[in-house]
Amino acid sequence: MTAPVAAPAPSRAVREAVPTGPRMQKTLPRIVRVAVAAGLTGYMLWLSRPREVYAVAAGADWRLVGVAVVLVLVDRVLMAYRWVVLLYTADATSRPPLTAVLRIFFISTFVGTFLPSVGGDALRAYSITKFQVRGGDAVASVFMDRMLGVASILVMALGGLLLARNLARDGVILVSLAAAGAACVVTLVLVFSQRAVDAARKLLARWPDSVSQAGDRLLAAIRRYSAHHRQLVNVLLCSVAVQTLRIFQAYFLGRSLGIEASMSTYFAVLPLILLVMLLPVTISGLGTGQAAFLWFFARFGVLPAPAFALSVLFIGLAVVGNLPGGVLYALGAEDRGAGRI
Repeated sequence: MTAPVAAPAPSRAVREAVPTGPRMQKTLPRIVRVAVAAGLTGYMLWLSRPREVYAVAAGADWRLVGVAVVLVLVDRVLMAYRWVVLLYTADATSRPPLTAVLRIFFISTFVGTFLPSVGGDALRAYSITKFQVRGGDAVASVFMDRMLGVASILVMALGGLLLARNLARDGVILVSLAAAGAACVVTLVLVFSQRAVDAARKLLARWPDSVSQAGDRLLAAIRRYSAHHRQLVNVLLCSVAVQTLRIFQAYFLGRSLGIEASMSTYFAVLPLILLVMLLPVTISGLGTGQAAFLWFFARFGVLPAPAFALSVLFIGLAVVGNLPGGVLYALGAEDRGAGRI
């Protein structure tokens, strides 16, 4: 009887091309996000009729687009300033060079363009630890930056509902605002309540030592912000200014496409759209952004084609604002004491 012939082992190239085990666990969520982004974007484009979208985009007034580009560069400067304030407050004893901080910020925003919403934040926190910044302080600075940004969007969204009270009756909007508000309240309690921190530590104690110790360091770093009221208010005001600039960016982009919606419409809907785009289900808000623009602007009589074109220009504008980080990354300059980031 002939012995069975063993199947040949897959080549190294095949093994590397097909992720397995832990690699598959890391790769699969990215594939899902890309698929969701592509699927939603394609479906929204189909609803908007590609020919009509192209006609609207082809007639854009590029002078107004240029105004929006200038505004996005201003908001990136404000965003960098926010993080500098928070980082230097978190680790006052070991402040990294300002040039290194700015370089890390702009490169992380560029790389974050191709990652879920928290991907750039993770890179920022990791990179700054190369400059003797404690891990807990690094993560806390990025976390506070993110949460104060969410708080500013929430403030703007609540103000926008005063301009469009009909939106306040929508259950989806109310749930989104409630979720953002809950996240902000939890952060506020952790900063200013030692009892809340102690309770969180008891919960972390049930986890493995490595997790509980890392969580304890993070809680301690977040708690230190309670002594810096002025800096927190400063960052919150800067965050509100950033959201205001984004509303003006969308307004000028909309005007460039011939959208006649009033400025109050943009103040009413754009903060809500930004909340949707923060959801880490796609990459850079693709798909979810298109759906949100079409859904919200339709309530104010804006047709699907110009709303879709506006969504693409708005997301594209964010990419333009991240290009300075791309230039820094391409140059590959090294910072003393840490090497290339």
